[in-house]
Amino acid sequence: MNKILTLIFLIASFTAQAQLKEYVQFQELEDPKPKDLASWKNFTSDAYSGFVSADEHFHRSSAPSESQISSTWEGKGWKGERVHTQALIWTAKALKDVTLTVDELTGPGLRTIPKENIRANFVRYVLTDHLGDLKSGCGIPAGLDTSLHADLIDDISSFSIEAQTSRPLWLSIDIPHNAQAGIYKGTLKISSADYRADLPFQVEVTDRTLPAASEWSFHLDLWQNPYSVARVYGVEPWSDKHFEVMKPIMTRLADAGQKSITATIIHDPWNSQTYDIYGSMIQWTKKKDGSWEYDYTNFDKWVEYMMDLGIDKFINCYSMIPWNLKFYYFDEASNSEQVLVAKPETEEYKAHWQNMLQDFARHLKRKGWFDKTTIAMDERPEKDMKAAIAIIKAADPNFLISMAGNYHPDLQADLIDYCVAYEQPITDDVIQERRAKGFTTTFYTCCAEPYPNTFTSSPYAEATWLSWHALNKGFDGYLRWAYNCWNEDPLRDSRFRTWAAGDTYLVYPGNRTSIRFERLREGIQDFEKAKILIEELKKSGDTETLKALETAINAFEAETLEQTPAAVTVNAAKAILNK
Repeated sequence: MNKILTLIFLIASFTAQAQLKEYVQFQELEDPKPKDLASWKNFTSDAYSGFVSADEHFHRSSAPSESQISSTWEGKGWKGERVHTQALIWTAKALKDVTLTVDELTGPGLRTIPKENIRANFVRYVLTDHLGDLKSGCGIPAGLDTSLHADLIDDISSFSIEAQTSRPLWLSIDIPHNAQAGIYKGTLKISSADYRADLPFQVEVTDRTLPAASEWSFHLDLWQNPYSVARVYGVEPWSDKHFEVMKPIMTRLADAGQKSITATIIHDPWNSQTYDIYGSMIQWTKKKDGSWEYDYTNFDKWVEYMMDLGIDKFINCYSMIPWNLKFYYFDEASNSEQVLVAKPETEEYKAHWQNMLQDFARHLKRKGWFDKTTIAMDERPEKDMKAAIAIIKAADPNFLISMAGNYHPDLQADLIDYCVAYEQPITDDVIQERRAKGFTTTFYTCCAEPYPNTFTSSPYAEATWLSWHALNKGFDGYLRWAYNCWNEDPLRDSRFRTWAAGDTYLVYPGNRTSIRFERLREGIQDFEKAKILIEELKKSGDTETLKALETAINAFEAETLEQTPAAVTVNAAKAILNK
């Protein structure tokens, strides 16, 4: 099997290297929607620009309405917070090599927010599908309605804009922790040979401080796929080059407050559901004498690498219960790869795992990682979980265990890290009891929820809504199964098999972020700010403000979202939060 995988990797690497040449400057796909000529009737020959809401999506082939445009923007944030907004260029004529410039922001007493804390980028369009009346984004049929959706935030020096098209821009400011409170003013400068515009804006910095992302309490768990990075960048997995190209991608994740390392201790734990199959970071070898040997080299490299980036609360090791119940290993006697198929309640399964877990525990203790490593499973039946837990505890009673899936009351006491599916019935009392024991309780969305979600077709504010929902329900944070499981053409077409488009990744190759990811991070900041304020309001006895904030938080219910767009609820809550 190793020779076959190596050949596949070499072919994929060659293809990826060819693709990477296009990744610097790539062409978006054709818009499947016809041009909205009526929207351009008042824009016949010139180019235009202005600020627009970060909640709104703008079609590439349509001009905006006058009511959507503002000549200025006023933001507000804490010290240490990232604030952002959206701007738009729409043009009746072609513009070549448009550039964006923002100099330092000037504030009180000649204080500044330095230029390196400010980013102005073009937003690129990717192809997405639309679920329409479907009740789930899992197993979707072919032939769904498709369109281009603005999502990819591209860090390029210039961009040429076609005639009769709109181009969103993303303006982001990281307020320094040592900034002086006050109003800071700046200008977004848009320039090309045929068009120039200055868009003034200001950011009010309040006299409050948001802790560094490494100190956020929100438990963010976005599963990483290092194998996808290796394929897209055309590098050998676990080589020095592999770690080099992953660094900015994983640093971005750490800067959002990521807490968990995704490690795979068997080959293909998710039955090839991703374009790039997860390999085993541990090499299992059955010796000729029947004994077992486990090579932890790649596992150790990965864990040490992620910890050095600051991601170090949990090492979640998937999975003792793979979806296909297949366990691959190298057999020295036959000099070949072999596979065992076994259910958790069988003796074959127990024999396969018992020795490995004991050896793994010894290795983890030598490395000093035992107390943060979990044996992790996801979406497995309760009876299988109970069988696996018994084997884990027999190997070492102090092993930590985690699970993502439905809520099973009989399992929760064994799970230090329990992530329940959205809308699963778990009470606040249980969450509080778990928190008192130092346990983590989060929730997740996946392809099953048409909304709220982080699909490329999802309203932008839904990504922010998720963290407020966690606050409402008392969860410690949020899990999404795919940070970077890239498809075949991730920069242009976000669809993948029978999952709703965008389900498999939140960021793009080339260390490109997205509106979805930035809005998700925004919600995490809101979560932290709300936690700080709630504690302060309780101590100060300001019951009126506390009640207003709690009322706003209580609106983040599934039933509310069915009737009220996420942006309405989010903006109402943020207005109270930022008073």
